[in-house]
Amino acid sequence: MVNESQLVDVIKQAKESDKDRKFKQSVEMIMVFKDVDAKKGFAINETVQLPRETTKPALVCIMASGDMGIKAKKIKADMVMDENELTELSADKKKSKKLINKYDFFLADTKLMPIVGKKLGQLLGPRGKMPTPVPFNAPIESFLERFRSSIKIRAKGSLSMSCRIGEESMNDTDLAANANAVVTAVEKTLPNGSKNIKKIMFKTTMGKAMNVEQVKK
Repeated sequence: MVNESQLVDVIKQAKESDKDRKFKQSVEMIMVFKDVDAKKGFAINETVQLPRETTKPALVCIMASGDMGIKAKKIKADMVMDENELTELSADKKKSKKLINKYDFFLADTKLMPIVGKKLGQLLGPRGKMPTPVPFNAPIESFLERFRSSIKIRAKGSLSMSCRIGEESMNDTDLAANANAVVTAVEKTLPNGSKNIKKIMFKTTMGKAMNVEQVKK
């Protein structure tokens, strides 16, 4: 639908159209879809690894005991929970919701998955945050690195979705590479690929949205 150079142009225009702010703004990407029925099962729930590093990595909680739990703490995962802590947390629904909302991704030792599902599945599932299982002896460092550089994109019952692809301090080419990764992932989930994409827009946190047609040549 659009090539990376077009994305660079739109992102540049979106950044330049906004005035300087007293805080670091994110750059957000908005996609609008067409010719899909939002009321009949259309949904997107994908994890996309961004090729260019952002200044705000995703927060990852690892649910693991034993060796995996020790390794997770050594590599400084944002949060590590063992089986006992998981059981204790599940007894407090308010605390559970707060923790689930705080972290972007959850990873869990495969041995703990049944417990996670039983204790927190009703809260994690609807938020699209069920943990990714990590097999015994798998390189937990690689899992953590991958998810820290990933974002979750979701659309349910709606013909649009938005996500953060980086910050305005990043160069336009890197932001476009991240945007292109999102477009590629979304196209694969759509019935007719790029033909189901009506519009792609970009904006800073406080700025106005700009799409391809609005870019000044």
